[in-house]
Amino acid sequence: MNVKITPTKLIGRINAPSSKSFSHRMLIAAALADGVSEISNINPSEDIDATVDAMTALGANIYRDGSTYTVKGISTPSQKAVINCRESGSTLRFIIPVAAVLGCEAEFNGYGKLPTRPITPYKREMSEKGITFNHTDGIMPFTMSGKLTGGVYKLEGDVSSQFITGLLYALPLCTEDSVIQLTSPLESKPYADMTIAALKVFGIKIDESADENGYPVYSIKGGQKYTAADCSVEGDYSQAAFYFAAEALGSELTVSNLNENSVQGDKKILEIIQEMGYNKLECGKYVPFTVDVADIPDIVPILTVLGCFTSSESRIVNAKRLKIKESDRLKAIADAVNNIGGNVTAGDDYLIIRPVERFKGGTIDGCNDHRIVMASAIASTMSDGAVIISDCEAVSKSYPGFWDDFKVLGGRFEFID
Repeated sequence: MNVKITPTKLIGRINAPSSKSFSHRMLIAAALADGVSEISNINPSEDIDATVDAMTALGANIYRDGSTYTVKGISTPSQKAVINCRESGSTLRFIIPVAAVLGCEAEFNGYGKLPTRPITPYKREMSEKGITFNHTDGIMPFTMSGKLTGGVYKLEGDVSSQFITGLLYALPLCTEDSVIQLTSPLESKPYADMTIAALKVFGIKIDESADENGYPVYSIKGGQKYTAADCSVEGDYSQAAFYFAAEALGSELTVSNLNENSVQGDKKILEIIQEMGYNKLECGKYVPFTVDVADIPDIVPILTVLGCFTSSESRIVNAKRLKIKESDRLKAIADAVNNIGGNVTAGDDYLIIRPVERFKGGTIDGCNDHRIVMASAIASTMSDGAVIISDCEAVSKSYPGFWDDFKVLGGRFEFID
């Protein structure tokens, strides 16, 4: 489906949707806990549904009433399970070690670009710790069997912190103590910090130190037990970033439901905007930026839109992992902005953004990528002509209510074939 947006500024107050990253983490921890937990303020989405279905397949009982999820933890793990991760990389990489430590013979499948996303660190490390992987050509579908044991796990830090998160959930349930050692600098460390914060709520302790290179070392005591807990999920800075950017570009918005003390890395968007000297667009051009996005890959699309309105060239660097998201996000956001009159060059791990006065309008390929679609919608507020975006339904992956909220804020659009 396509959406045709007639450009206008946005006005009003908006609640940031709940953090998808924290929602995944809280649901998994609750499903591993002994007893019943109640988790409030979760906005359902396709990715969250994938994690709920995965933990249900492993033996949990999860019931949703609006935005509140009641989770009865796994008492008897499933002996066999088929886990459809849909397009959720978090679900895939978080659940693999969880299924392994429960001793479940599991088949993993998914669609979209997910089957191309690597699980190499798991196959290497877990194959030495009691797990057998069986797969056809490519990555998915695959099956695994065996029961995970503790020990020393050596992981690359520049692939994805999701591998660390998956092991942080599983290793406390092993009989043996474990250590996770990084063989390269850890990118997206705030996501690992979020995992540790979520685990603490459910009674799991992780000790973090640093090696001689300054890389994190995670020490995990075996034989720990998850305890049920009632909690609420904080708002999502990665989704709020779209509204902060719109506000910086001249819309009049107030964003609430956010934790000022959050460990979410995407809170960095506020610092970046402040350093750019943003108030309102009528103040003129703004300070260009060079941003290392190794820790904050999810806000690259909206940062690219912001970079189009600085006084000179801006750069986004250390972005190689963006090439294996729901789309090749470096190419996708460059093409999106260029198609409506921007001037962006995409490299293997960077974007170069040259300023323009305004966007002129045009047609954008949403690439079935929720963040490309939402960034393009915000870009429309700086366009002189209509903006047509394909795959507008992709927002359901993380923020199904986006178009409803966009309309409430005064966005003018129509869905077209």
